[in-house]
Amino acid sequence: MTAQHVVPPSEGRTAMLVAEREIGAQLRSKSFIISAVVLLLFVLGGIIAGSVLSKHHSGTPTGSGASAPASLMPVAVVDSLRPTLPALPDVRVVPVSDEAAARADVRSGQVRAALVPDSGPAGVRVVVKDGAPSSLVADLTVAPAVEVLNPATANDGVRYIVTFGFGLVFMMAAMTFGATIAQNTVIEKQTRVVEILLSAASPRSLLGGKILGNSALALAETAAIAAVAVLGLVVTGQDGVLSLVGAPMAWFVVFFAVGFVLLAALFAAAASLVSRVEDTGPVLQPVMMLVVLPYFIVVFGNNNQTLLRVASYVPFCAPVAMPARMFLGDAAWWEPLVSLVVLGASTYAVVALAALVYQRSVLRMGTRVRLREVLGRARVAG
Repeated sequence: MTAQHVVPPSEGRTAMLVAEREIGAQLRSKSFIISAVVLLLFVLGGIIAGSVLSKHHSGTPTGSGASAPASLMPVAVVDSLRPTLPALPDVRVVPVSDEAAARADVRSGQVRAALVPDSGPAGVRVVVKDGAPSSLVADLTVAPAVEVLNPATANDGVRYIVTFGFGLVFMMAAMTFGATIAQNTVIEKQTRVVEILLSAASPRSLLGGKILGNSALALAETAAIAAVAVLGLVVTGQDGVLSLVGAPMAWFVVFFAVGFVLLAALFAAAASLVSRVEDTGPVLQPVMMLVVLPYFIVVFGNNNQTLLRVASYVPFCAPVAMPARMFLGDAAWWEPLVSLVVLGASTYAVVALAALVYQRSVLRMGTRVRLREVLGRARVAG
C-alpha cells in the first residue's frame, strides 16, 4: 500500500481551530457564564432603576397611592360656538342656547365659566364670576409653531450617564478578555504546553487564534449589552433617550470590534515576554494604562469638545471618544468613517508588530525577555 500524503491545514484554518478552542474553554467556564449574566442583569436593572427614579423625581404618580384625576370643570358653551371650538380635555361642556343663558348660569354658580361669541381675533370670550381658570384659557390658546435651530441633545445627567457607560463597558470588556489572553499565554509558557501547541501550529496561527477567539467573545458580550440596553429603554418607555443613543451605540459596537483586536494583540505580545504569572504585572501595566485612558477621557472630559475631538482620532481612545461625540452631537457624518479608517490601519500595524514579538519570545523560557532585545533581533534579521 502507498502511504497517503496528509496536507497540513493552512495558517488560517489553524487559527480558526485555536479560536474555537479559546471560545470553547470560556463557554465551559461557569464563572464566565455567571459573570456575563450578572453584567447583563446589572445593565437592565440600572436602566429600570433610572427610569423609576426619573419618574419619581418629576412627580409622575406610580403605584396604587397615586391620586385620582381632578373632576372636569363645568363650562357653559353657546350652541353657535360648539362646532368651532378646539378640544377641551379638562372641561365638561354644558350646552346653552344663547349668551344670556350662559351668563345666568355663571352668576348662579351652576358652571365655573362660560364661552360666548366675541368680535375679537379669538372669536370667543371667557365669562367668569371671579378669577379666570388658567387651564381653560390654555386650552383655548392656539400656540404658534416653534422651530429650534439648536436642539438640545440631552440634559447633563443623561449626557454623563451615556458617556460613562461607553467608557465603562469598553474598559471592563478590554480588561476582562485582555487579562484572559495574557493569563493563558503565560500559563502555556509556564507549563510548556506552548511547545506542544507550536508543534501543530505556527506562532502566528496561535496568536491569531487567541485574538480571534477572545475578540469574538468580547464583541458578543458588548453586542448583548447594547441589545439589553435597547430593550430596557423600550420597556421603560424612554424612547427619547433611545432615539439619541441608538446610532452612537451601533457605532460603538463597530469601533469596539476593531479596537479590541488592537488591544488583544498587545496583551498577548506583552504576556509572551514572561514565563511566570507572577511576572506579568510590569509588562501588562502599559497596556492597562491604554485601556483605562479612554474611560478617564470621556468621564472627566465629556464637556471638553477639543479633548474629545482629538481623542476620537487616537487609536486607543477612538472606540469610546467617537461614539461619545456622536451622542453629544459634536461629530460630522464623515468623522466616524475617517476615525474608523485610522483605527483599522493602526490595528493592522500593531497586530503585525505583536506577531513579530510573540514569535520571537513565546518559546524563550526563564527570565523576562526585553522588548528592546526582541525588536533589535528583528532589525538585525531584516
